[in-house]
Amino acid sequence: MITFEDIKKDEAIKVYIKKADETLGALGYTEHSFSHVLKVADTAMYILRTLGYSEHEIELAGIAGYTHDIGNIVNRVAHSQSGALMMFRLLEHKDMSAEDVATVVAAIGNHDEGTGVAVNAVAAALILADKSDVRRSRVRNSDVSTFDIHDRVNYATVEARLNIDVDTREITLFLEIDKSISSVMDYFEIFLGRMVMCRKAAEYLGLKFKLNINGQQML
Repeated sequence: MITFEDIKKDEAIKVYIKKADETLGALGYTEHSFSHVLKVADTAMYILRTLGYSEHEIELAGIAGYTHDIGNIVNRVAHSQSGALMMFRLLEHKDMSAEDVATVVAAIGNHDEGTGVAVNAVAAALILADKSDVRRSRVRNSDVSTFDIHDRVNYATVEARLNIDVDTREITLFLEIDKSISSVMDYFEIFLGRMVMCRKAAEYLGLKFKLNINGQQML
């Protein structure tokens, strides 16, 4: 089996991730490089591990999380689909089984809001992991006076963590937001679609999605 560690060692994939992030940087987007993709991979693996999925599925979640944004090297528009096609070719050339390729490609191709759906457990974990990575360090712009709403919301987020309560079957995204930088309404303005997607992904895994901002239950 091709493992998460095997994919992390692949030099070509490292280059594609780096170049995809450079493309987004040129467009003014937040950081999508190794800090983001490794966090997403770790979180996706945590979700499936906590829920008792097999080590095999956990490895696939890591692979999907690490490579999910690779399509940004082609274009930001439809990057989930182009990334899925890129990884289809790369994984096939590594002699990964057709079943595993299909699982990873489906997850990558369905991770973005608007077109994405939790079509399998790996996809569901990837969606939750990706959409929960909100943090100050992802903001590239150093001039606070020129922040757009995305910069403000990410910069205002001083803490973000995803927690699963196995007993209650709840998965909660806890956020600590500095309201002097961004309002809670700003967060909902740009993330409501993502939170709906997270709710549906959680439901696929048999969980109830909750959002807690500054100690208050919002969803």
